[in-house]
Amino acid sequence: MAIAAVLRPAETAIAQSRKITIRVGHFPNITHVQALIARGFERRGQSWFTSRLGPNAVIEWYAYNAGPSAMEAIFAGSLDLAYVGPNPAINAYARSAGAEIRIVAGAVNGGSALVVQPDEGLASPRDFVGKRIGTPQFGNTQDVSARAWLRDGGLRITQSGGDAHVVPTANPEQLSLFKTRQLDAVWTVEPWVSRLELEAAGKILIEERQAITTVLVARAAFLAQHRDLVHRFVEAHRELGTWISQHPKEAQAMVRDELKADFRVTMPPELISRAWPRMTVTGDINLSALQVYVAKAQRVGFLTTIPDLSALVDSP
Repeated sequence: MAIAAVLRPAETAIAQSRKITIRVGHFPNITHVQALIARGFERRGQSWFTSRLGPNAVIEWYAYNAGPSAMEAIFAGSLDLAYVGPNPAINAYARSAGAEIRIVAGAVNGGSALVVQPDEGLASPRDFVGKRIGTPQFGNTQDVSARAWLRDGGLRITQSGGDAHVVPTANPEQLSLFKTRQLDAVWTVEPWVSRLELEAAGKILIEERQAITTVLVARAAFLAQHRDLVHRFVEAHRELGTWISQHPKEAQAMVRDELKADFRVTMPPELISRAWPRMTVTGDINLSALQVYVAKAQRVGFLTTIPDLSALVDSP
């Protein structure tokens, strides 16, 4: 017993000295602003997260085009946290019978919209018969919203066709296809909404100002193993949201610089400032607000069986 008592402090010191890597996924979208700003701080030699998590925490960032691919990375165990839309998170939770995913915080509301060609008379779902609508990825939040809106308007929508065609297309390709009229409409997020307006004369038909656009999720096993660490990450995430809200001009400049430095995307200041008021940065999330997305996913056939949702939201 005496020997064990002597060893425990040494074992604790060794455990505390071990580096813990947190692998965080996000998209190169303004609606993932916390991730972009955090990476911008790192580029300045400051680490918003590790300065609050402690010297043993190492943040690694990974970029994805849309939510379903990020959720596959969660399933594979190659991501620990991710900024993602609510529908991919809900789908992943359902696919794993509630075992793999936890939503630990909100991130951004708003910033998503349906943009249409200005001269095609597209005003209601019925006008979209035979039309092509681009979305960021099959099964992502905007993809589900597009399918649910068309279906609720009386159209028959299948995964690959129907009365209108929902065409999952990477955001940069959406812009070029919209310009060449190979897409009649696009349901997407900022900054692509504003780019479609400014660069392709797109017209906003539906703007989702109150919609949950981005949440912060954790791999359930990582949360269980490092709950205190995830708690500190969430607290830092909330603090960063407050900083962003209090420093909009600096935040916009950092987003612009980060998109250019890491993703080779150049955006003029007026584009960022146009997109900014459409978003609300928030750390809040609750299960009742997510039920809307569960219902949409059910209506379009992405969810056939719904597991107990009581564990979906877990704020550490």
